[in-house]
Parts: sequence; C-alpha cells; structure tokens
Amino acid sequence: MGGLAAKIRAGDVKVGVIGLGYVGLPLARAFVERGVPVLGFDVDAAKIDRLHQGRSYIGHIGSDVIRSMLERGFEATADFDRLGEPDAVLICVPTPLTDSRDPDLAYVVQSARAIAKALRPGQLVVLESTTYPGTTRDVVLPILEESGLRPGVDFLLAFSPEREDPGNPDFSAPTIPKVVGGIDAASREAAEALYSRIVVRVVPVSTAEVAEACKILENTYRAVNIALVNELKVLFDRMGIDVWEVIEAAKSKPFGYQAFYPGPGLGGHCIPIDPFYLTWVARKHGMATRFIELAGEINTSMPAYVVGRVADALNDLSKPVRGSKITILGMAYKKDVDDPRESPGFELMELLLHKGAEVDYNDPHIPTLPPMRKYPNLRMSSRELTPEYLASRDCLLIATDHSAYDWPTIVAHAGLIVDTRNALKGVESGRAKIVRA
Repeated sequence: MGGLAAKIRAGDVKVGVIGLGYVGLPLARAFVERGVPVLGFDVDAAKIDRLHQGRSYIGHIGSDVIRSMLERGFEATADFDRLGEPDAVLICVPTPLTDSRDPDLAYVVQSARAIAKALRPGQLVVLESTTYPGTTRDVVLPILEESGLRPGVDFLLAFSPEREDPGNPDFSAPTIPKVVGGIDAASREAAEALYSRIVVRVVPVSTAEVAEACKILENTYRAVNIALVNELKVLFDRMGIDVWEVIEAAKSKPFGYQAFYPGPGLGGHCIPIDPFYLTWVARKHGMATRFIELAGEINTSMPAYVVGRVADALNDLSKPVRGSKITILGMAYKKDVDDPRESPGFELMELLLHKGAEVDYNDPHIPTLPPMRKYPNLRMSSRELTPEYLASRDCLLIATDHSAYDWPTIVAHAGLIVDTRNALKGVESGRAKIVRA
C-alpha cells in the first residue's frame, strides 16, 4: 500500500467527499482548486440538485465558486454505489449528541457501511468528523473490514480533524494546518501526502487516537474559557461591573492571556458538542471530567439567564413577558454566517414562547428558519426591520451581532433592547433603553 502515497504525490488521485455541508463542500473546493478531481456524496437530493445547477446553499461560498468547481472537475451525486471510484474517501458528516448527551455516530456508521460495500484495494479512507478518541479504530475499522479487505494491506484508514471556521475571512481550508493520524504508518503517510496537496502545513501525529484527541482538546479549551467569562459576566453584572470593559483591559497584557467573550449560549457544530464526547468516553474509563462538565453546565444555562434578564427589563417597564412582542436579532450561531447549527437563538425563542411571549426574529443571513432536530416546530420567516415594526416591539433581543445590522437606526426606533453581544458599544441610546445580558 506504500504505492498509494507515491500515486498521490504524483497527482494521479481522485477524491471522494461524503457530506457536502459546511465542512465537506469547502474541502472539496480546496482539492478542486489544486487540480484534484472530486466526487462529492450527500444523501440530501436537494443539495445535489442545487450543485448540478451551479447554485450554492452556503453563504460564504458563492454560486460562482460552485460553477467554477463544476468546470474544474467537481461532481456531486447521491449514488453511494460510486464510492469505489475515488482513490481517497473523506467522511465529513455530522456527529451530534443524543438527548442524553451521548455520542450519536449514526451518520459515521452509515457512511462507513456505504464505503465498505464499494471498498476496493488501494483506497484510503479518512474520517474528518469530530468524535471521541478510538472511533476510527474501534468503530470505523471493523465496519470496513466486513468488506473482506485487510487494513494496511488492501486499504488504508486515517483520522484528520476538520478545522473549518465558517465565515472567517482570515482562514479557510487551505490556510489551516491539518493534523493527520493513521491506524498504521502507511495510512498516516498516505493521508499526509493527500492533504499536503491542499493545505499550508500537515501535522502528522503517531496515531489516529492522538489526532482525535487533538480536536477534542481544541474545542474543550474554547468551551471551558467561554464558560469562565460567562460565569464572570453574571457575577460582574451583580457587582455593577462591565465585563466587556474588563475583557478589553485584560487584552492589553501581551502574554499569558487570550480573550474569550460571553454570549447568550454556545452555538455551532463543535464547541457545544465536542466536550461531551470526551466526558462520555471518560465515563467508559471510570473517570469523571468534572471541570468539563461544570463548563457545560454554565454554558447551557446562559439562555435561561438571558431570558431572565429580558423578564427583568420588561418588568422595569411594568410589562409581563406573557403577551409581550419580542424580536430576536440574529439566529445564526455566530456573526456574519448563515449557519444556525446549535444556535442559542432557538433555545431563547423556545423559552420565551413557553413564557407566553409573541416572538419573531430577524436575520439577514437566514430568511426562513430551517427544520432543526431539537426544535422541529419553530418555523417562521425573518421580519423586516422597518421603523414602524421596530417601534411596535416591546423588546429586541440581540443574540447575534451581524455586521449587516444598522445599529443606530435600530436604536433610534426601538423602545427596549437587551444586548448579549456588546453590539451597541458606542451607539447613542436615543429613545431606547439598553440592557446588557
């Protein structure tokens, strides 16, 4: 199997990508733009149709990019029987949590089974989906072995964690170093050769387990630090101290400190989920990860804290939450993206609706709310922020501080604004009462 690495270095390689979402599609783009033909797989027929038409469904990847990809060797299909065609198959599917916060590897298992049916000698399989250490070797490998082919002899298997940051103008797939770890040396060598074609630097590690643990560490680090500033936000609010000003002051230290910012809760496909993969596997090894679990408790409590601040703000105006007209500004999980995955906006909306509020939303990047696994009944469309509409609302709740928002105009016509993102820093309050949360 050492010949596969040489074949990849020579440029004689075709790549398959399973899952054409926020991770898989940018990855496919990176390969195509370096002259590597890509066959993309997805179970969503609507996505495949849009790609065939040269139309994008991801905000930071324009339709012109899709058309260019099609011209340069990209093809999308829902026919998983074609998985035998590529030389390397990359799995980029979701790894959510169950309701009990256990890992849900259903999409990974389904992908591995589809690959096993078509697996042929000489192929490399790489799992990119974030998961707990041991998944590649203990879950994916046995499924691939059901093909009758032998790992390290007939096929290769590696793990390389995705590090995509949707909407980040400074970093994209080719400019982010790529960690790779294989189930054996030959698998690592082939994966390193493959990714060396598209990324600025490949970071090989000794095993797939190290690569899996690397991604968990990265996102647990962020989750814990965000929990810290979220807890300090609540404390400093009671003390009458502006947490945002404190963070800006702390940032002036040129060493030993990295700024993290509070918010209404965690969002995205990684940070709210990945640490719980680690706590789950820790329990299997008879250990409790108390530090991580405490951070999770703090972060998941933030939407309820914010709704409490909304209730207090309305109460100060002699208004109950029940019957109040509240608009959430921003349903994407972070600024300037169209990605609503795990967005705290959904939890905020559900909590307010449960308290009897009349809730709308506005998001310039999300014209209609997509069906969400945990919130299947929250179906509505973004409302236009006309002066008349703004004036008619009892409260505006800033959940995501998109750059597209005209904050001075919003403040000029609103009566009450609860700001969870420090979006209104430096904006004259006008007639609006502004409450930090």
